[in-house]
Amino acid sequence: MSADDTSSLSSITGIRTVVVPVTDMDRAIAFWTDALGFEVQMDSTFGDDQRWVEVAARDAGSGATTIGLASGGNVTTGVNTGIRLTTDDAATAWAALADLGVDLDDLLAVPGTPPMFTFRDGDGNELVVVEVPSAV
Repeated sequence: MSADDTSSLSSITGIRTVVVPVTDMDRAIAFWTDALGFEVQMDSTFGDDQRWVEVAARDAGSGATTIGLASGGNVTTGVNTGIRLTTDDAATAWAALADLGVDLDDLLAVPGTPPMFTFRDGDGNELVVVEVPSAV
């Protein structure tokens, strides 16, 4: 496909869901809702042992990117998800998660980059929180 031949891609308008594999769905839901303040958008089961739950940031609005929690089947946990979550205050978010006993790395404040930190959920999946200040 040439750079000028994008007609087949023109109908893609965004990213709907990214997936985090989990072994214990109820524990994962509690983490995402209680520790991170997300809300459940969808909860369904299919097949013999598979469950799909989507969570999203509170008040994110319709069309927001969701996190799909996938269990059952051949899920592999303990992965670097590549997911970057945002906050307007990384230090406050870090402290709140530390108070809850979440597995956190140090808050990074490298000149020229926004403050950020890495954390892991109950299955060892790695995510990053990056400070993106609110528009003034």
